[in-house]
Amino acid sequence: MTPEVAVTPDIRDLGEEKLERLWARGRAFLGTRYAILGGAMSWVSEHTLVAAISNAGGFGILATGSMTPHELGAEIERTLASTAKPFGVNLITMHPDLAELCDVCLRRGVSHVVLAGGLPKLADVARLKDGGAQVLGFAPSLGFARRLVRSGVGAIILEGAEAGGHIGSVSAGVLAQEILPHLFEVPVFVAGGIGRGEALAMYLEMGAAGCQLGTRFVCASESVAHPRFKQAFIKARARDAAPTTQVDSCFSVIPVRALANAGTRRFHEFQSDVVGKFQSGQLTKVEAQLKIERFWAGRLRDAVIDGDVKDGSMMAGQSVGMVTSIQPTAEIIAELVEQAALALAANA
Repeated sequence: MTPEVAVTPDIRDLGEEKLERLWARGRAFLGTRYAILGGAMSWVSEHTLVAAISNAGGFGILATGSMTPHELGAEIERTLASTAKPFGVNLITMHPDLAELCDVCLRRGVSHVVLAGGLPKLADVARLKDGGAQVLGFAPSLGFARRLVRSGVGAIILEGAEAGGHIGSVSAGVLAQEILPHLFEVPVFVAGGIGRGEALAMYLEMGAAGCQLGTRFVCASESVAHPRFKQAFIKARARDAAPTTQVDSCFSVIPVRALANAGTRRFHEFQSDVVGKFQSGQLTKVEAQLKIERFWAGRLRDAVIDGDVKDGSMMAGQSVGMVTSIQPTAEIIAELVEQAALALAANA
């Protein structure tokens, strides 16, 4: 929490000046008023929310997920019709049509592309850069971050295990200490578990160029998430957003952080069934992995769009406990900025 200070004009100006200085590199890279990125959340981060984040001074990112090139093109066009501000597109590196998706982004003048889901191919990074786009990549360790920089990626996002959806095993606080003091070649943005401006200020003082938030924007007025989905977030506590467990150590399944419900328990049963079929030779490892991924993709839409909070996938980060009401996106961002500025002023 921000230490109690008397908020005079001088104090406020001091905090704002320090904030401007600390995230200047991030703002310049993104081309935005604030170095606050909206995390790419499937079914949630569509053109309405993305445009609202960018129009409020942040940096919205479209979640492509399993979209076809045609679907992505249409979604980019809808976003362009809703904002003249910069925004990005999140592409999954394992998508079978990745090269075509990259071309869709370039043809429509998307300024920034986030390559997620693994180490991107050099050819894909080069394709985007040659087409004029800035490329961002996710790094779960310092070594991985350095490999991304060598591949030509222009910025790094380090995402901690506190985040929602597919997660790694290391917290954002630990990753920040591992990476920020040692990586200076490109801007580094921190994600995972961030729900207030004080955390944003902390990471900026550690050397981050800005921060990415997802869960905090789920209950934005502009979010298309179903009212039942939003109410579940408002009622939830941090401990309710728990990662799924791996049922077999020989079969790697990336953990997913979500609000526990009947669907979560059903996933454990489904996972056991699929692993059993893989072990008996009924499924190849790739087929089994795809079945597990498709389970989550379908259940996530059920929850976000249809409001099935009982059996759907309620992907959420641990910052869900800080989501207490439905607010306009601009108000959320203004709160984050004010909290960060006051925290910085108190530490000056």
